[in-house]
Amino acid sequence: MSNTVELNFPGPVIPGAGEILDEQALGFIAALTAEFRPRIETILAERTRRQAAIDAGEMPDFLHETAAVRESDWQVCEIPDDLRDRRVEITGPADRKMIINALNSGASVFMADLEDSMTPTLANVVGGQINLRDAVRGDIRLTSNGKEYSLNAKAATLVVRPRGWHLPEKHFLFEGVPVPGALVDFGLYLWHNASALRQQGTGPYFYLPKLESHLEARLWADVFRFAEDSGVVGSGEIKVTVLIETILAAFEIDEILFELRDFIVGMNCGRWDYIFSFIKKFSRYPEFVLPDRREVTMTSHFLRSYSLLVIKTCHRRGAYAIGGMAAQIPIRNDTEANEAAIGKVRADKEREVADGHDGTWVAHPALVPVAMTIFDAHMPGDNQLDRKREDVHVTAADLLQVTKGKITEAGLRENIRVSLHYLAAWLDGNGCVPINNLMEDAATAEISRAQLWQWVHHATGILDTGKNITYELFKSLLQEEIEKIRNEVGGERFAAGRYRRASELLDKLTSDERFSDFLTLVAYNDID
Repeated sequence: MSNTVELNFPGPVIPGAGEILDEQALGFIAALTAEFRPRIETILAERTRRQAAIDAGEMPDFLHETAAVRESDWQVCEIPDDLRDRRVEITGPADRKMIINALNSGASVFMADLEDSMTPTLANVVGGQINLRDAVRGDIRLTSNGKEYSLNAKAATLVVRPRGWHLPEKHFLFEGVPVPGALVDFGLYLWHNASALRQQGTGPYFYLPKLESHLEARLWADVFRFAEDSGVVGSGEIKVTVLIETILAAFEIDEILFELRDFIVGMNCGRWDYIFSFIKKFSRYPEFVLPDRREVTMTSHFLRSYSLLVIKTCHRRGAYAIGGMAAQIPIRNDTEANEAAIGKVRADKEREVADGHDGTWVAHPALVPVAMTIFDAHMPGDNQLDRKREDVHVTAADLLQVTKGKITEAGLRENIRVSLHYLAAWLDGNGCVPINNLMEDAATAEISRAQLWQWVHHATGILDTGKNITYELFKSLLQEEIEKIRNEVGGERFAAGRYRRASELLDKLTSDERFSDFLTLVAYNDID
């Protein structure tokens, strides 16, 4: 068996790559891969089996075999000082400018995203690790357009989100097979920063994405213990927050907390991926068709139920419950529209803090003071762990209740446009894109393209005009929207971009008889 990782690219990609991809770091990733890749493959096979069972009529429910975990008394680990106040968290890719601005934004926490808001090109994967290393050491700087960027004396606490179990990393091979992307992201960050973080009185903190079961959480816990046993990190230094962003995970919140109880300090309501997961898992069922994306809000019954269940369960176990992402961005040329958008953010954050959340997410630095003011006014302490929400009783039926509403041609066109713009940007190396005054990442784009598939494949009379959404109608609108984009951006920019390839991929994603699990997997071979 090999004891190292083979790099599947010719030489260093960017300055500093050799320092990140040194022999010792690659050896650690090789050890992680040898130990855990077989279990990751088993996890992914179980996802496929579970999807087949759902397609055959076996609807999700709370697990009988883990009832003792839900019914017994236990608590998660102690929360470190620099994660005790999480009232406003900002997220974004591990881009150098983004890291500096986010850490300086006044937010409590910055989640550096190596997953949904980062296209995993080799330059981004390695460059993101260089940027994180420099941020940990406090000497990250950037000169851009004549302006100097550096860290303030007071910065947000840094938390890193590695890729999910499903994503491979084709530039790193172990025994000729791509290494799981999650192990690359986790392994490189931990290897290069655990000691420096310890010296600064903090630690390696992670957000864990896309979990679908407590067995997947157990796998992460074993990865952490392996890293401890290897001497790469001290016992108890790793702390994690889990994104509850799949419908299946909502049925196993207690169990996920239990498996990670030595490491976990909180959970986050990853609303956009959760909506996508809801569509994906029940894609074969016409009765699960959702209305226009804008109508599926956190006040929808299935979403409100899951967020309340997260609060109740986390607080019972001593873990924080963090609210969902506000994806709005400032609308600088329209004061009235900007005020309306900020009003939606305020209402969303007021609902979250009133329900008992201990913090929330925003996508843009301008929203940090908006959310901070609301949480300061309604949550004077560091958290709301004392609010046990014993009045909340959520059933399987609550979690599976389908939101009803209109499906409009405007909504259909918007989903096409969002998907085209996002896919073109992702293919060009940018995984976080402002579109229609919202910050779109892979999770939000997944909703748009998933709804297109759902509407085309369950089309009978579902448009508000009574028309069917046929594949032919989709193709016609796709052609119209791609021509609109060409006219808007200009022929030169259109030709230089990846819009045509984005259109081909969206056509494939929508027309395929089988629902594709992730657009990033379908598009992965198109990037460097």
